[in-house]
Formats: sequence, C-alpha cells, structure tokens
Amino acid sequence: MSTYEQRPWLARYREGLPHDIDREFDSALAMFAATAARVPDAPIIRYFDGTLTVRELDRLSDAFACGLLDVGVTAGDRVAAYLQNDPQFVIAMLGTWKAGCVLVPVNPMNKVRELELLLNDSGASVLVALESLYTEVAEGVVGSTAVHTTITTSELEYQARNDPRAFGGSERITCNGTLDMAEMLERFADRSPPPVDLGADDLAFLTYTSGTTGPPKGAMNTHGNVAFNAQGIREWVGLDGDDVVLGIAPLFHITGLIAHVAISLLLGAPLVLFHRFEPSLAVEVIREHRPTITIGSITVFIALMNTPGADREALSSLTKVLSGGAAIPPSTVKAFEAQFGHYIHNAYGLTETTSPSHLVPLGVQAPVDPTSGALSVGVPVFNTVVRVVGDDRKDVPVGEIGEFVTSGPQVVPGYWNKPEETEHAIPGGALHTGDVGFMDAEGWFYVVDRKKDQINAGGYKVWPREVEDVLYEHGAVREAAVIGVPDEYRGETVKAFVSLRADHPVTEQELIAFCEERLAAYKYPRQVEILEELPKTATGKLLRRELRGRSAAG
Repeated sequence: MSTYEQRPWLARYREGLPHDIDREFDSALAMFAATAARVPDAPIIRYFDGTLTVRELDRLSDAFACGLLDVGVTAGDRVAAYLQNDPQFVIAMLGTWKAGCVLVPVNPMNKVRELELLLNDSGASVLVALESLYTEVAEGVVGSTAVHTTITTSELEYQARNDPRAFGGSERITCNGTLDMAEMLERFADRSPPPVDLGADDLAFLTYTSGTTGPPKGAMNTHGNVAFNAQGIREWVGLDGDDVVLGIAPLFHITGLIAHVAISLLLGAPLVLFHRFEPSLAVEVIREHRPTITIGSITVFIALMNTPGADREALSSLTKVLSGGAAIPPSTVKAFEAQFGHYIHNAYGLTETTSPSHLVPLGVQAPVDPTSGALSVGVPVFNTVVRVVGDDRKDVPVGEIGEFVTSGPQVVPGYWNKPEETEHAIPGGALHTGDVGFMDAEGWFYVVDRKKDQINAGGYKVWPREVEDVLYEHGAVREAAVIGVPDEYRGETVKAFVSLRADHPVTEQELIAFCEERLAAYKYPRQVEILEELPKTATGKLLRRELRGRSAAG
C-alpha cells in the first residue's frame, strides 16, 4: 500500500512526539476558555499600536454574543463575516461560537454576485461587514437574502496609527439600517451569554471553496477538525506561548483561520494583524512586533524578497516559516534562505482538510524529486493516512502518479446542503482531493498538479508545475503560470505567462529558449506572454482559469 503508515522513517524526526495525538479539546471555543483561565492578562492581538489582552477579547466576544442573541439568533444559525484581517474578525468569531452559532468567513474581495451566492447558500441570518464593504457591495445584496441584521464596523478601530499603506484614506462611514459594532459591544459590555455546550461534531465554520470546478461549496469544518489541527501544528512545529504569530494569510481562508487564529487561541500567543498584506508595511510590522512564526502563500514571500528594506535583520525573528496554498518552486526556497537565512517549510492541505494534512518537519529540508523537479509537500501529519490511487481508485505503486485520498480527524464530514457532492468527494469519510502526485520510497509526498490542469500535447502529458519550476530558475522571472492552449498540430500546447523582476529585462523568445534547453521537446512553452502582474486569488493562488480566458479572447 502506498500510505504513510507503511513508512515509519519519520520517527527519527519526531523525538519526543507521539505518532498519534489525542484531541485535547472537544471544541475550538474550549481551547480559548482554557487560555482565558490560564493567562488572562497576556496580549492576544496586536494591531499596529493597539493591543487586546485575552481578558479583553473574552469580554468583547461575550458582548458580541449577547448582541447576537438580542437580535434573535438561535443555536446553529450562521453569521457571515465580511472583514479583513482586523481584530473584529476574531471578536466576531468567538462571539458567534459563544452564541452557539456557525461563522461563515467571506472573502472581502467578493463582489455582489459572489456575496449573494454565499449568503443564500449558507442561509446566514446575520452579516458582519466593514463599513466600506457594506456601502460598496453588501447594502445592495442583503435584501435578497435571509440576512435580517447587519453589523458594521471600521478597520480604524483598536488602533490610532492610521497607516495609509493599510487604510489609504479610510474614514468612518454612517451605515443606515445597520448596527454599529462598537456601540453594540458597549451596550452589552460586562454581560455574559448563557453557556453553550459545543462538541467535536458541532460546526465551527462554513468555509467556501474557491469554486475552480464549479460554484463554491461550503465545507463544514467542525470544532473537532479545528481543535485537532491547531494542536497538531503546535506539536509539529514546536510552538508555545512565547511564540508570536504573524497574520499574513487572509483570516477568511482556512490557512488564516487555523494557522493564525486557532493557534493563537490555543497557545495564548499574540496574533499580529495589519488589516491586509502590503509588502513594505509587512516588513515594518515584523521589525516592530518580532513575530516568530507565519504561514502564507509563496507569492507573499516572493513579494518580501522584492521589497526594499527587507533584509536579514528585518526578518531575523521569523524563524519558523511555512508556506502552503500554492506550488513552491525549489529555486524560490533557496533564494529566500540565501536572502533571509530562513528555510521555508512546505505545507499542504485543503479547505476540506481544515488546513494541513502534510507538513515538512521543522529543521528538515524537503527533498526535490529529480525527475519532475517538484519540491516535496512533506509527510502526513498525526493520525492521518494518505493513499495515492489511480483512476480505478486502487492504490498505485510507490513512485507512481495518482490522486491523493486523505483520511484523518481534520477531514470535514461534508459540504453544506450538498449530499451528492459529499458522497462524490468524501465517500466513507475519505477525501478525494483532486490533487495528483506521488509518494517516494522514503514516504515523502509530492504534488504534481491538479487533475484538470494537465496538458495533453500530442499524447504526451505535461504538468504545468514542472514548466513553472524551470521558469522560476531564470533570474528575470518573478512569477510564472503555465496553461494548455489549442494547437492545430498537437491538439494542445504549452503557453507560459510571466511577470518579471524590476530591472531584469528579458524577451519572450529568450524565455522560450531557456526552457527549451532544460525541458523535453514536448514540454517547453511554445508561447510566452509577459504581464505586469499575474491574476491571483486573495490567498495567492494563481488563477489559471483567468489566463485561459485571456488566451482564448486573444
């Protein structure tokens, strides 16, 4: 069988760590309650020049829960959070749980159609939104949904610095017909909601997939899923209350929810937030708050590498660096380590695995597959079995490519109100990820690509990631994305889109020639298009579907 269970080699990296771990808490709320009892006066959120302690966060979230109950929510209701990386996100999350409800994180980049779809699919009865997002988007949407109460807030709360790189020219806005969050919290200050009994099977989040293969689906992340993976990251990376978490991933995304917020609530470690990612601001935030750990997409770290003032001293505190959510070129890992002295540890997971299912052990460098050039995504984490299966859903031999099928305590029980989708993707609780890769003889796993992104060039299979990794080896290339485009002779051929580093001119033909020297004849791109920026999701994933549309239109 091609499962990690047959590969005990990792034991030498796990000295003092159990192979299996028990979930300490039945719910994510219980994690925070234990922290509030243990270290009530510890700082838990740092936001520019503002700080919230554990005790203050506990009281604010109590008040938020009382406000929700006052407008008529009942246990199991959904509360949508249409926010950036601000303290109000954490307050609303905890307050939602304290009211016995489920949080629905919403991408702040979503526009009218997308927001309306998520609100209607989730059946959310309450919407918490930034004032600007309400006036620009949500105000015209809520009337056609089940939302009966909208709570608005400003990113300017909880700090006084008003850095224009984060906020631009933001000002407070009066939002007619909504509840002001600050006023609500003041009204219910020092009041506590009735206790709730949340168990491992109760829903903590509905996190919506990116919808790359159809309409977004709401993954039902349970409190047990959240508590298990928060604990797993703590044990795997070796974290404790002395760590400081840099909130560089969007909090609406499963990575931010688990590896930033849940970890902070479990450890009682400060979570450093700065509204939204901007590279020069991020460097200053790191200098000021001295975070020790973060996880983000590789595009974030590429941006930091190209930011003036980002040097070894600036990032010296950030000793535990992880990256997930998008493919990582080995050349970028080497360049980051050369520039800052820190190795980027790969991570792999999906919304449906409540963040990581695989990690590279801290202090260990992931191998690079000599054939495909892919950097390993690590090995399955505690209590997790990952099979590699063929089209017949039977295990393939070690080293052969197949689809990853993941089973473990972090796998969601299904999709919200979509039993057929659940049965198709998670039959018997085993998640068919749609990601294609292989396991080597030592137990390292490698993701080659998504099934649907494979290019068929005259009968030869080409995986975009392999071509992208070669492009990243060119000194002029900042970002790269590869797609298949129609070709009269071969049926389909390879096209690359790239953005360039500043002061590194190069032509499309030079890049084609560079790849031709390093790839088989059927793999190297016949077309290269240079763009100023490549389209990406809010979490840093390259949007190949937009590039396909651009190519088709062209």
